[in-house]
Amino acid sequence: MRVGFIGLGNMGSAAARNLARAGHQLWVHDIRPEAGEVLVAEGATWCDSPAAMVGEVDVVLSMVFGPTQIEQVVRGEQGVLAADCDGKSWIDLTTSTPALMRSLATEFRAAGGHPVDSPVTGSIDSCIRGDMILFVGGEPDDIERVRPVLEAIGVVRLVGGYGNGYVAKLVNNQLWFVHAAAIGEAMVAAKVAGLEPDVWWEAMKGGAADSFVMQHDVPSIFAGHYDPSFRLALCLKDLGLIDQLLDETGTRAELTRATHDRFREALDRYGEAAGEMTVCKVIEDDAHIDLRVDGDWLAPWEVQRPSA
Repeated sequence: MRVGFIGLGNMGSAAARNLARAGHQLWVHDIRPEAGEVLVAEGATWCDSPAAMVGEVDVVLSMVFGPTQIEQVVRGEQGVLAADCDGKSWIDLTTSTPALMRSLATEFRAAGGHPVDSPVTGSIDSCIRGDMILFVGGEPDDIERVRPVLEAIGVVRLVGGYGNGYVAKLVNNQLWFVHAAAIGEAMVAAKVAGLEPDVWWEAMKGGAADSFVMQHDVPSIFAGHYDPSFRLALCLKDLGLIDQLLDETGTRAELTRATHDRFREALDRYGEAAGEMTVCKVIEDDAHIDLRVDGDWLAPWEVQRPSA
């Protein structure tokens, strides 16, 4: 298929490469032209705007920072809706607000298009491999027409109508961030009480305390880089969207609010470019201990892409 990709950050560039690897013709765009240079050198075609891209492709994918950016991509002067969208498909992978995205999808559908929401979960290594989870919402026919594109970048999990993908992504990240903050407290308490971090980790895996964060993210603490492929700035953006969802639902969320405070503290100490797991470094530093563990800890961004 003729596929366009808007938003060429760490995750976007990796997903775009998987589309090309699957045999789709690829067009790319980013507000930073330099972000597309490698992909263009690999055979992709550069587009100067989202509107120009719509005229070239069958399917447009977008994966940008958040609500402000995706609204500009769609409603901007040179946005998607400035072009003829009749018969085109739009797949959005951005973490955003369900209300905004349902509004944008309604406008895209009114223009003759077929919107599908598909926020992702996983990490940069799952994006590179092409096995990240996609929370896919939309009309069944709209989803089926782009299924080959979705399956080129990840694993489809259907969550209902359009907008439900954004709900699934936000509550997914709600749990992820709570787990990340709690693991820091448990690791530090274990070491202070005499249980070394590597011994603790092996004992915890597979039991009631296990999680994706336990399996995947703890080695970034051992290595001391705390995984900068997902920055604290992104964590705080997502936590703000989660807070907005919680305000809309009116549900109790004391643990989530406390977690948001801990991530704010981490950003204040270490800066917005610091890795997501520095939320644990706050507790580590306050206890005046070191959680480093010697070992060959493969960084998530160093995983090898599958061969074509």
